[in-house]
Amino acid sequence: MTQEEIKSFIAEGIAQGLSLSKIQDALAEKGTHVTYMEIRLLASEIETAQLEKLNKPKPKQEKPVPPPAPQGLEEEDDEDLSAPEDDLAEDPASPARQTGKTTVELSPIAKPGTVANGSVKFGSGVTADWYLDQTGRLGLSNSTGKPTETDIMEFQDELQKLFSR
Repeated sequence: MTQEEIKSFIAEGIAQGLSLSKIQDALAEKGTHVTYMEIRLLASEIETAQLEKLNKPKPKQEKPVPPPAPQGLEEEDDEDLSAPEDDLAEDPASPARQTGKTTVELSPIAKPGTVANGSVKFGSGVTADWYLDQTGRLGLSNSTGKPTETDIMEFQDELQKLFSR
């Protein structure tokens, strides 16, 4: 069997719910002797390729632009000139999506390996622990989600205010 045939055989076996050792036995029955480690590596390549396919960002579907209004209807179109609120709600980084203010708290006890640490609640509702290590690197841990770009900018501003007191 070729490498690609082995990969597809492994992919089929995984899809059927077979363990890697059973896949190894099935390959041996077909006359192809592959070590368990080789099967594991091939299986991880397959899993990585599938994850990459799933994580590819989908292109945003743009809403069709309405045709220009006829010249005689300017008064009726005055209401349509404002930005639609639905467009703002779709963009998670939009300031309109912010539900509150970013708050940063400093812990009175520094964790080992840090100069300072604390917690943050981002305006979008995401919470995390933050730390500043001895080399000046800032990091987040125990996050409940992914903060938006606006969240990060507000966090940096609040942290700067906290340390300049």
